[in-house]
Amino acid sequence: MDGIQIVPITTTHRAWVRQTLSEHWGSPQLVSRGKVHAGDRLPGFIALRQGQAAGLATYHLAGQQCEIVSLDSLAPGLGIGSALIEAVKALAQGTGCRRLWLVTTNDNLPAIRFYQKRGFHLVAVHPDAVQISRTLKPCIPETGLEGIPIRDELEFEIILKAGE
Repeated sequence: MDGIQIVPITTTHRAWVRQTLSEHWGSPQLVSRGKVHAGDRLPGFIALRQGQAAGLATYHLAGQQCEIVSLDSLAPGLGIGSALIEAVKALAQGTGCRRLWLVTTNDNLPAIRFYQKRGFHLVAVHPDAVQISRTLKPCIPETGLEGIPIRDELEFEIILKAGE
């Protein structure tokens, strides 16, 4: 993590956030568990590496829960994703959240491995949920990584204890 700085998203970052979400997610619109998020308007963090944007995390706070809505590392293997998760986790704990959670799809085997290594537990499989998401965001592809059909949403969580 040498040389990586995590900063909150500000208005000066919004164009970059919009562009990054469009490149990585097909549009700035993000969908999870049937909810549409304007990803380019969500709060979040940017990872800077040698002064250049190298990662992005967006989140949504609701009650005592914090959802990581998007997570992107532009330089995998350097700890950027982990640092962004830790920043969201610290913020969630600081605001009294009891649960940090996220959703990924069944095809995203690298993400499934990544989240479990960072303490997330698989708590739900939502069969065929991506079909509902496609009605809200039609650009979601039918197949994903390794040619695996994208069908299911997998929900991961970490139970937080505020103040820890």
